[in-house]
Amino acid sequence: MAAYLPYLLLTALFLVGVYCVVAKKNLVKIVVGLAISELAVNLFLVTLGYNSHGVRLGDRIVRGQAAIETAGMNPLETLAFVDPLPQALVLTSIVIGLSTLALAVAICIRLYDRYQTYDVTEIKRLRG
Repeated sequence: MAAYLPYLLLTALFLVGVYCVVAKKNLVKIVVGLAISELAVNLFLVTLGYNSHGVRLGDRIVRGQAAIETAGMNPLETLAFVDPLPQALVLTSIVIGLSTLALAVAICIRLYDRYQTYDVTEIKRLRG
C-alpha cells in the first residue's frame, strides 16, 4: 500500500483541481483549479520516472540516482538511474502551462474590465 500512496495523493490533488474547474463560479478560482490540476499531472510524471526500488550492490542499495556522471561507475549502478524523459516532458509542460496560465489571467482581467465581475453566471447574463 505504501508504494501507491504518492499516486493516490496526486490523484486527490488532481481531483481537487478538477472540482475547482467544474463546480466554482468565480473565474479566478477556475484558473487556480487549472493550475492545481496541471501541477498534479507534472508531479505524476516525475513520480513515474523515479526509480524507487533501486539496485542492491553488496551490502548497500542504490536508489534514484541522477544520470549525470558515469565514469568509473559500476555498470550495475546505472540500473538505478532516474528516467530523464519524464523530467524533460515536465519542463516542457511547465513552459506551456505558464503561458496558458498567463493567457487565462489576461482573459480574466479583460472580462473584469468589461463586466465588473468574476462571476460566470453574471457574465452569461450580461452578455449581449
